[in-house]
Amino acid sequence: MIRLESDGLVCEVEPQLGGCIAGLWLDDVPVLRSTREPLASARQSGSYPLVPFSNRIARATLHWQGTSHPLVSNNAPEPHAIHGVGWQRPWAVLDSDDSFVMLAYEHAADAAWPFAFDSSQVLRLRGNTLELTLALTNQSPGPAPAGLGWHPFFVKRAGSRIAFEAGGRWEMGPDKLPTTRRPAPGLQTDCATLDVDHCFDGWNGVAHLRDELLHTCIRSNLERLVVFTDGKRDTIAIEPVSHVNNAINLVAAGADAGELGLRTLRPGETLTAQMSIEVERAQ
Repeated sequence: MIRLESDGLVCEVEPQLGGCIAGLWLDDVPVLRSTREPLASARQSGSYPLVPFSNRIARATLHWQGTSHPLVSNNAPEPHAIHGVGWQRPWAVLDSDDSFVMLAYEHAADAAWPFAFDSSQVLRLRGNTLELTLALTNQSPGPAPAGLGWHPFFVKRAGSRIAFEAGGRWEMGPDKLPTTRRPAPGLQTDCATLDVDHCFDGWNGVAHLRDELLHTCIRSNLERLVVFTDGKRDTIAIEPVSHVNNAINLVAAGADAGELGLRTLRPGETLTAQMSIEVERAQ
């Protein structure tokens, strides 16, 4: 466990458990789903990185440049591959101090992902803000699909409200895969009864979560946002991501890669993403 501190903001990081954030607190008030107890999986954490893809690849089969690659269904009983491989692998600590840590994960092509890559993750506390940078470099001999993002679970307290602007929303089928895109202005609503598991595109890179204790502002240079919660959950996932769910296979079926946010990296080419979580006491 690595503990970072700055101006009342505390972040605890578990490098060996998918490079996840075990907790984020402002003066002992949890910002993310947080625990100081040992975690069994990054899926129990406050946040984890999404690399080399976000959300689901349908039925754990990757269709890429005319070849079908069987992947690992890594979140049973779902049949899909989900959230990449980084969240299930240990990350090495390259450097750290009281408010900063740099992590790295080197992936050799395997059954979970057939393309080699290097990735790095930087977490830094600066004042009342957690700054995150994620990078992926293609180490395969040929072009490879690539995506990045984060999966933070924010605490959903009484009176929580989410607000952000977007241009469209991808509707989801019963198999948790996107079906059609519809125009949507984003969300501005109470979280208590919100039932959503969708990817929004045309996001302007800013989202606000407010309750009686905290005002949290999420910023990113990514243009898509997955939001996931329902009335039974005490968290809301607000996930900046680079591409639409199942984008790789949608492109293989004829969709436009640019519209879906899917990047193809040449050998040695790097994709980077930034996110920040700014936290202050409610006024």
